Amino acid sequence: MTETTPAVPSSAPVFTTRSPATGEPLAEHPVTGAEEVAAATDRGRTLQTAWGALPPARRKEHLLRWKKALATDLDTVARTISEETGKPVGDAALEVVLTLEHLAWAARNAHRVLRRRKVRTGLFTVHQRASLVHRPLGVVGVIGPWNYPLYTPMGSIGYALAAGNAVVFKPSELTPGTGVLLAELFDAAVPAHAGLLTTVTGPASTGDALTRSGVDKLAFTGSPGTARKVMAVCAETLTPFLAECGGKDAVIVTADADLSAAADAIVWGALSNAGQTCAGVERVYAVREIHTELCERVVERASALRPGAAADSAYGPMTLAGQVGVVERHVSGAVSAGARALLGGPESVSAPYVAPVVLTGVPEDAAAMTEETFGPVVAINAVADVDEAVERANASRYALGAAVFCRGGRSGAAIAARLRAGAVSVNSVLGFAAVPALPFGGSRDSGFGRIHGEEGLRAFTAVQSTTVQRFTPPLALTSFEVPAATRERAVRMARSLHRRR
Repeated sequence: MTETTPAVPSSAPVFTTRSPATGEPLAEHPVTGAEEVAAATDRGRTLQTAWGALPPARRKEHLLRWKKALATDLDTVARTISEETGKPVGDAALEVVLTLEHLAWAARNAHRVLRRRKVRTGLFTVHQRASLVHRPLGVVGVIGPWNYPLYTPMGSIGYALAAGNAVVFKPSELTPGTGVLLAELFDAAVPAHAGLLTTVTGPASTGDALTRSGVDKLAFTGSPGTARKVMAVCAETLTPFLAECGGKDAVIVTADADLSAAADAIVWGALSNAGQTCAGVERVYAVREIHTELCERVVERASALRPGAAADSAYGPMTLAGQVGVVERHVSGAVSAGARALLGGPESVSAPYVAPVVLTGVPEDAAAMTEETFGPVVAINAVADVDEAVERANASRYALGAAVFCRGGRSGAAIAARLRAGAVSVNSVLGFAAVPALPFGGSRDSGFGRIHGEEGLRAFTAVQSTTVQRFTPPLALTSFEVPAATRERAVRMARSLHRRR
């Protein structure tokens, strides 16, 4: 891995990252304490003044230079991600590529989305010129996950920087090297604004310190339980909070769907990155007529895949050791409750690797259908029709992503409109993740708020509304000097006007 520069003094306590595949040590990183985190936030606030005052074209130029640096060092970044997460280097490289797409979009569209724009006034405010503008918040705190340690947090980091903010980033303690490298590349590419993006490393205590450090907004990715705790701390100071908390994403397959395409997408969506994808495929509802054939096609494809550390392995180990137990519990619980394991089963779980598991007939109240498994497991249940599929898909307490497979895009879009998920792909899985202009986020236990797209840029700004009086109005109603008769005449006029509409 690339040698990293500590964000805190060398005397600070350290922690060691280890390979999820072998357990071998990778690197040591400092545990950033509360004082250092607060100092990073204060430093960011000072640096943000100059960054926020830059002409939009200059900010764009700087961010695109950073993007170029990431692209130039893509191999190094991908190797760091691969070492820390265990995912194949090729998968890590694709993560970097997706990140570059989003950073380019944010840099090039920030001014268009956030610039001052005029707003039409009404009959009684015709004397006013109205406008609104989106201003930077100041310092944004970002707490990132370990499963996609670059792509996911950059949905907040890149967009917050493009909106004119400074950022203090706390990566997962499993993937700190990726976060440190990201900040180093920014400093090297944009030396005039070095320190605008600061990475602080450490366990949950460092994240808690960031939450309490006085940031102007906190963007968090993690479990619903942890999000509730972080949100409670933010509530003490009314710090705005954006949460992405995972999903239990469903795929609906209709009778007229292309089953080959559906099976291929389901296998990839469920098993890529060892199933450790917040918007990955965990539940499939297939209409009864094609359920058996779909299951056969999924099993055929999934049975050819093997996890491992070899270059040709389909996916790597479970990055978080504790997640292996969750996967085993879900699979064993489903089978004990009457589900059939069409491929694999409890015996597929052998830490740190989990071989593909395909289940069917899983009771809807089983943990494998209600809790986020976050492993290479997919349940394919039969339903009578699309209505039942939609009902079951929407019954989850998660509402992040979903997919629909059917013959026509128009009918698929109609089904998608009935789903409560924040993002839906028709005849593909995770199609929305590669479109920078589309906002991403969910509701219920999947969290709230949006990253990516125009909404993602606006999420890291404060709106300021402005009116400028152009001339003295004939009916000046905001004065104690206005005669009662004038006010009454204005009321009669408004009443008459609104009765006609």
